[in-house]
Amino acid sequence: MGVKEQKKTAAYVWFDAEFTSLDLDNARLLQVAVILTDTELRRIAPPERDLNLCIRLEPGEAVSPWVEEHLSGLVATCRSGAAVSIAEADRQIAALLDQYCATPCESMADRPVLAGNSVHNDWYLMRRFLPEFAQRLHYRLLDVSSLKIQWQDWARGEAFDKEDAELLNRYFPCADITEANAHDALFDIKASIAELAYYRIHLSVLV
Repeated sequence: MGVKEQKKTAAYVWFDAEFTSLDLDNARLLQVAVILTDTELRRIAPPERDLNLCIRLEPGEAVSPWVEEHLSGLVATCRSGAAVSIAEADRQIAALLDQYCATPCESMADRPVLAGNSVHNDWYLMRRFLPEFAQRLHYRLLDVSSLKIQWQDWARGEAFDKEDAELLNRYFPCADITEANAHDALFDIKASIAELAYYRIHLSVLV
């Protein structure tokens, strides 16, 4: 009896968001970013198609004191004409997936998988505010944080340094990162892709 061939994931949809508050039950999206790769972490959409969208804050809409302090530049953009509505962000993300991932897919097995670091947090708000995006995705999540825990607890490896731009560019060569920016959604995605590539290489040596 032959070995059944495993079907690979259609694509990884790398997603990260910044929120109006760290209290997710009362938060809204402030910034969303998307990069598409295949399972080998190669881009399937060119860099100029990466999405990095600031979500419009309505007049009088508040953000938490922490966000106001640490993301002041982003908040200012979200209160300007450069920001888009949540509905427009949903439309742009869905259109990107439709073009490069052949969505919407009737079969769950053909849908791309949401990927990122601690991506369950982003998934929680995405499900609430980006319904067109959400319905195009597989039910599974690829959370790089799971491998981070295994790398540190099981392999006793040193923590991956997301502040090291040279390291990020080495493991995700098309990242084109000049400096770290831990509070930017697009930077966080690029760092997550590089981190996954790092774990794949180093953990495979130990298996």
